[in-house]
Amino acid sequence: MLSSLRAAASRRGFATHSTVRGFDGAIGNTPLIYLKTLSERAGANIFGKAEFQNPGGSVKDRAALGLINNAEKLGLLKPGGTVVEGTAGNTGIGLAHVCRAKGYKCVIYMPNTQSQEKIDLLKMLGADVRPVPAVAFENPKNYNHQAREHAESIPNAVWTNQFDNVANAEAHYQTTGPEIWEQTQGKVDAFICSTGTGGTLAGTGRFLKEKSNGKTQIWIADPPGSCLTSFVNNGTLDRSGSSITEGIGQGRITDNMATFVKQVDGAFTVPDEQTIATLYELLDTEGIYLGASSALNVVGAYELAKKLGKGSTVVTVMADGAYRYQSRLFSKKWLESKGLQGAIPEHLKKYAVLD
Repeated sequence: MLSSLRAAASRRGFATHSTVRGFDGAIGNTPLIYLKTLSERAGANIFGKAEFQNPGGSVKDRAALGLINNAEKLGLLKPGGTVVEGTAGNTGIGLAHVCRAKGYKCVIYMPNTQSQEKIDLLKMLGADVRPVPAVAFENPKNYNHQAREHAESIPNAVWTNQFDNVANAEAHYQTTGPEIWEQTQGKVDAFICSTGTGGTLAGTGRFLKEKSNGKTQIWIADPPGSCLTSFVNNGTLDRSGSSITEGIGQGRITDNMATFVKQVDGAFTVPDEQTIATLYELLDTEGIYLGASSALNVVGAYELAKKLGKGSTVVTVMADGAYRYQSRLFSKKWLESKGLQGAIPEHLKKYAVLD
């Protein structure tokens, strides 16, 4: 089975078109990459969906296009209108790209804790970026609430509401899930990823569950400080600690997650130390340059593959590359400030080249 899966993943026939129509047409149909070193170590088949190859550089391009298309379909957004969102970065970047392609204005509210690379890119894409203090969702000054209020205050504007607008999950049900099913020839034992909005997990998971008649397991890999492991395993929203990862983890059950959370087979928390070590290892052994949430997902896939046993096939999402975080993830000073310099194996510290 392994040889056929690897051949299917390498052919990329599903993604080959002579042309595509604009930015929108280039979203999706990303390759599925066999992760050789970790697969051999686990005695399993571990694949990462290369979402960093979307034209906007992340998995959130899918949600951005789905949210805007849905607003157009419902008549909420008309030519010359404004798209407003609260986002930790990648959804905003996807929205900014799609807005440029479709001729909409774009306003992004985001926590002021996000990387400078993301903020700069949003501005380069013409978005009106409004960093605000990072406060809990329950606080009326949370960036999501401020985005909603701004959209309500101006004409021909829509708050895309990525966390609770289920058009997000639907985009993954229509695209990500079917692509994975085709790429693995229907031989996927499990899918696992972290979640922020819940769209990727819920949409992809729902499709794979339906297509496999419930045989494909769906798991959550959670960062420290998130409540989802507690909710799946104990039915509570307990959370503790914090994480360096951006854009993932949750303190509540979003409407996107609520569409699927009762069908999730399991969840576990991945320590930041494991995430950082894997991020550096993937660069060294696979030549793949990933952000922290993507590395966390790969850790989750590796741990789940070991749990499911020899010969299992596990798929995860490599959500974006490290380019948007490199001033942190490859900075000796920043890693030391987070107590993570020691998490990097000695022979891999050569990649931490920034002061």
